[in-house]
Amino acid sequence: MARVGVSVKNRSEPVLCAEKDNVSLLFTNPDVHSFRIEAAHPVYINTLQKDSFEPDWTACDFEGVVKAQPPPNKITLYEDVNIWVVGYRIADFWRDRKVPVRIGDKMRDDLHLIQVWVRHDERAEEVLVLYPTDGYWRARPLPPKHLGWSAYGSSFMIGPVEDAGRLVVNFSEIRFDPKTMTFDLKFAGGGGSATLQIAKLNRDVQVIDVTFAEPIKGPPFAALRSMYITSFNNDVADIAVRHSGAVGWREAPIMQFNEAEDVREIWMGRTTLSRHNTSSPDFVFRDFKTPVAIPVRSGAKASSAAESDKAKPSGHR
Repeated sequence: MARVGVSVKNRSEPVLCAEKDNVSLLFTNPDVHSFRIEAAHPVYINTLQKDSFEPDWTACDFEGVVKAQPPPNKITLYEDVNIWVVGYRIADFWRDRKVPVRIGDKMRDDLHLIQVWVRHDERAEEVLVLYPTDGYWRARPLPPKHLGWSAYGSSFMIGPVEDAGRLVVNFSEIRFDPKTMTFDLKFAGGGGSATLQIAKLNRDVQVIDVTFAEPIKGPPFAALRSMYITSFNNDVADIAVRHSGAVGWREAPIMQFNEAEDVREIWMGRTTLSRHNTSSPDFVFRDFKTPVAIPVRSGAKASSAAESDKAKPSGHR
């Protein structure tokens, strides 16, 4: 397979509510067959003495609605000595689609949330989350020893990314093989299929390998959703991209970045402490590959990192 670059577009918009996903980064290339996602602890993780992960409803207009929800209904989907898979039905979840989820001989089509737990050092650790009805994933490494726990933060999406008032990926079926830690994903509307596998998991990083049966033509094949209010209140604050043939990285604050072409590697994260989800991981998207020989494009230009952001409104979780 040949490595290729991708188009990165920023559709973020400023907001005041820390519980809204206002950061949206879209990744496009109609030839990408596979790529890798890495969720790694932020560079300052070893300096943390105390984490901050409580919801922040300041300046939010839906506090009463969220707090009034009854507890979710929990269903155990799979369990062995080393792996647990748990599903939840959430009252008044924003999107109630029927998506069959199959694990072994069990099938449910009424789940809003799936959690993957693993056994490590005689403890159960939650490491991956999927929302089947809108296609959002969250991942994190195993927690650092000195904290014993770490937060989720940014979400990512895999598949044909659509705009349904907020960005979504529509699944028609999801299967999970606990032995290989692999999800088999079928996209709705003839959108093809993909596999997502947890390839590596330790106290530093979770590595996820994604492979499409056929490249996603037209819409973005992936997206990152996150939150930014200020430099001290965010889940992602900065972005760095490495262009094909570049001798260095281009860095920018996340809200000042607009778009870039022919990008081989993208880092999105933080280098300074945030008061929101302080331990949540940084993300790297890399190793974009195609099975087809792609001619090198000339004259590709990346926009200035200081260009103003032009984003459409996004929803919230």
